[in-house]
Amino acid sequence: MDILVKGGLLADGTQADIAITGDTITEVAPGISAEAGEVIDARGKLVTQPFVDAHFHMDATQSYGRPRVNASGTLLEGIALWGELKQQQTREDIIARALDYCRQAVAKGILAIRSHVDVTDESFNTVEALLEVRDRVRGVLDLQLVAFPQDGWFRAPNGEHQVIRALDAGVDVVGGIPHFERTMADGAASVRAACELAAARGLRVDLHCDESDDPLSRHIETLAAETLRCGLQGRVAGSHLTSMHSMDNYYVAKLLPLIAEAQVAAIPNPLINITLQGRMDSYPKRRGQTRVPELCAAGVTVAFGQDCVRDPWYPLGSGDMLDVAHMGLHVGLMTAPDEMRTAFEMVTRTPAEILGLDFGLAKGKRASLVVLDAPDPIEALRLRPARLAVVSNGKVVSRTEPARSDLSVTF
Repeated sequence: MDILVKGGLLADGTQADIAITGDTITEVAPGISAEAGEVIDARGKLVTQPFVDAHFHMDATQSYGRPRVNASGTLLEGIALWGELKQQQTREDIIARALDYCRQAVAKGILAIRSHVDVTDESFNTVEALLEVRDRVRGVLDLQLVAFPQDGWFRAPNGEHQVIRALDAGVDVVGGIPHFERTMADGAASVRAACELAAARGLRVDLHCDESDDPLSRHIETLAAETLRCGLQGRVAGSHLTSMHSMDNYYVAKLLPLIAEAQVAAIPNPLINITLQGRMDSYPKRRGQTRVPELCAAGVTVAFGQDCVRDPWYPLGSGDMLDVAHMGLHVGLMTAPDEMRTAFEMVTRTPAEILGLDFGLAKGKRASLVVLDAPDPIEALRLRPARLAVVSNGKVVSRTEPARSDLSVTF
């Protein structure tokens, strides 16, 4: 074998060695004794499948303050600022920022990202830049691109045409933003158009859906219904879903079974949802994050996304999915042990499922994993520890030494 990960603790608490040959896991069992080209000592450390970010905006990342800071902290001002920035930025600028972020992400153990790409700029700089970035990081980081009409499928004069143009260029997933259309009817029509386009091309769908404090923004209902009509079960995700936070409980009791029946996944983005939502409230201020525990209880697949790192919408962000899950479990009041383990899965196993990736710590799976300086998922969430080793497709791509303090006091 090429790599032997020795003595690691799996998420379920069992101890096992992991043998890797080439880009494949060839055995997971205690006490593997065969020779290996490299041995990673993981004794007492958590070994997990990679972190996966199911929702990100790589074309905007690390552009904070350009052209100026978002003074109101609102979603709409962020969209306006992005509209100015995309007229100024160059293809080379986008590539440089995106590659820098990819390096940070890999060091944090993220080995797959689904990034929405604004396709409505006629220059096509964003799409061409991220297609190049996808090619350059291939083999280390899986970058899945969504054709995202930021200015609207119908609201932008060229929205639908640009989505199709991006898909023709090789973008992977059909996107949309129904709540940003000029009318509710146009929003519903954009959902239907996106699902029909995906069905015709055999693609997945991921819509920015109901990213609003308005409880009457109910495009998730249309998305679930259109998923069923078009036969897209298991290939569709609704991102954000923040209006559900404010919806009437009776309506939600009807909505949740529909989402589950359609097998539509939900992708909340805790850091950003609680920052952008509730800005027009006095007190009490709404958190904005969608109903994560209720979605899980209904059998809906839920994954957390990072969404933004230092861009027109969010001034912070570190590329650490454990930060995302840490915030998500706090806002969702998910502090029972099983709920915290579920939050950990929301940044590892479940987003990999949504993206259709062959990750997992089992024989025959891709040899991609992370060794954390913590013994179990709950401690990993508590401490957000060093990623001692990151293995991607059978190669060690990052190592980090744990932080150590040298106290000069005695008690």
